[in-house]
Amino acid sequence: MTPTPPNPEEDGEIREHSYDGIQEYNKRLPNWWLFTLYGTIVFWIGYWSYFEWFHIGLNGPQAVQQAMAQIEVQKLASSPEINDKNLWKMSRTPQFVLAGKATFEANCVACHLVSLRGKSENPLAIGPDLTHTKWIHGGHPTELYNTVTNGVLIKGMPTWGPVLGAKKITEAVAYILSKHTEGEPIEVVQNLPESQTK
Repeated sequence: MTPTPPNPEEDGEIREHSYDGIQEYNKRLPNWWLFTLYGTIVFWIGYWSYFEWFHIGLNGPQAVQQAMAQIEVQKLASSPEINDKNLWKMSRTPQFVLAGKATFEANCVACHLVSLRGKSENPLAIGPDLTHTKWIHGGHPTELYNTVTNGVLIKGMPTWGPVLGAKKITEAVAYILSKHTEGEPIEVVQNLPESQTK
């Protein structure tokens, strides 16, 4: 079968060069092809800027670390067991600390102040200082959780368990523990001065 000879009026001129016996018409590329090329270039500039120039996006290890942190948050949030280990972990997890800060500021600052220093900062405050290591109701995380849940009515601390629920109490405790260091010395004192009791 003889190939159809090119028609210069319809197909345009044939380029002079040939490669491996193949020649091509001297025609403009179709618009769809050009738009695909230009779109790819624009996408590349945006992608490179986002990840490499401005470092807005997470790289591979950062994305994995963020995903692992999210898994840990979900694991802690769904754990039915409230123990010292889990409460300390929550106190080092920003999501719990921020939620606990919101709960604390909505319910506890009237007595303990925004600084958590209570009577140590302002003698007119009702609540004790929650930032030092001297405690009269126990300074371990679960003891703190129980104190918040059950209250200390004789000292004016209400029972928050029915009001806030376990989730918000664990978050508030995590926020308080974020001001402390795990393993710090805990001094249980029965008769602290009025300005230092908690």
